[in-house]
Amino acid sequence: MRAVPQERTLSALAERVATGELSPSEVIGGALEHLDRTEPEVRAWVRVDRTGALSAARQLDGAPAGGPLHGIPFGVKDIIDVRALPTECGSPLRRGRVAGADAPLVEALRKLGAVPLGKTVTTEFAYFSPGPTRNPHNPAHTPGGSSSGSAAAVAAGVVPLALGSQTAGSLIRPAAYCGVAGFVAPVGGPLDTTGFVGLSHSLDAAGLLTATVADLRYAYAALTGAGPLGGTFEPPAHPRLAVWPGTELAEIAADMRAALALAAGDAVASGAVLVEVDWPARTPRLVEAHTTVMAYEAARTLAPEGARPDLLSPPLNELLAHGRSITTGDYHRALSVAEEGRAGMLSLLTDVDAVLGPAAPSPAPKGLAATGSPVLSRPWQLLGLPALSVPGHQDRRGMPLGLQLIGHPDRPEQLFALGHAVEQAARARQ
Repeated sequence: MRAVPQERTLSALAERVATGELSPSEVIGGALEHLDRTEPEVRAWVRVDRTGALSAARQLDGAPAGGPLHGIPFGVKDIIDVRALPTECGSPLRRGRVAGADAPLVEALRKLGAVPLGKTVTTEFAYFSPGPTRNPHNPAHTPGGSSSGSAAAVAAGVVPLALGSQTAGSLIRPAAYCGVAGFVAPVGGPLDTTGFVGLSHSLDAAGLLTATVADLRYAYAALTGAGPLGGTFEPPAHPRLAVWPGTELAEIAADMRAALALAAGDAVASGAVLVEVDWPARTPRLVEAHTTVMAYEAARTLAPEGARPDLLSPPLNELLAHGRSITTGDYHRALSVAEEGRAGMLSLLTDVDAVLGPAAPSPAPKGLAATGSPVLSRPWQLLGLPALSVPGHQDRRGMPLGLQLIGHPDRPEQLFALGHAVEQAARARQ
């Protein structure tokens, strides 16, 4: 078997397999070789299914290319079920719990011809306590969380596609820190979360990570049939963008503020119209409501685990204790804030095409004991809106700076088109 270096670009790799230039076994072999080279430093994987992946690839070698992801390896966050593999959620309480079936999202990828390479590291129950994963751009810095391993595996070039999830900022932030593209689907939308170990049923959403926005569009279209697999992006000729500095929620680093200003300026130069919004009147109350909903629901979702505080981290114990202290009345008031806020944002998104802002307050912080703040994702996750982390900008040290686009749940293709334009403008500056 001829193993080849792994490509970071999903669509290019899929085309090489489709044309017969590469076989699925060659692709999977290349991915495993690249994993062996990068894993000692990056530590993105909690379990690699070498035997299963190579066996699946050999079966695909002799079969006609039946799907747009034929022979493509992907990583799966370890809160998502993959048949015959444990779903351990970064916790000793789940050790050895083997899934009897694939989560529907994993099953859908298999039907498209994709091959799961294994399980990627998650923070404990997709909350704050980190695993061993390091940022591929600088191993002294956090990769973010909770989809730490999925973002790092894509950034390291091991797989061109990985599955993640988001309840607060669990996918957008690691995508931004690791310099990859990330898409969080609308809550309750077309990416099924059945077979995920959840934290908060009102907030949990599935997501995808790839090297570029174009690859996100390719994977999302393959999974949902919504939009083209490739071809030219067609953003609005004069998009209306609501620029969101995020300063009412967090201290935004100077390099991140500069990246946002450059992106807004590039958009205006290409014909965009910027729309002013009174963000302090909108987002702080959404963050407060998100925190309430998440804690209340997590305390009930993880009630059995909460009975073993000795085996939980201090941050997770604090979350569950806080959730148990919230009254049902306060929880329902927070849900009312969410409902009202969603109606207001959907109204705004009939006037603007997207919200453009920072994906995180700063580049990836130094240190591995924490995963950074999710505060800049909390408002949008409460509202169940699709979010896109756009790579391309860097700080003065070369660390990635991710920007964020929030769009209307009924217009994912437009969101990808706008994100692609922002990414291309950023990369043109490098």
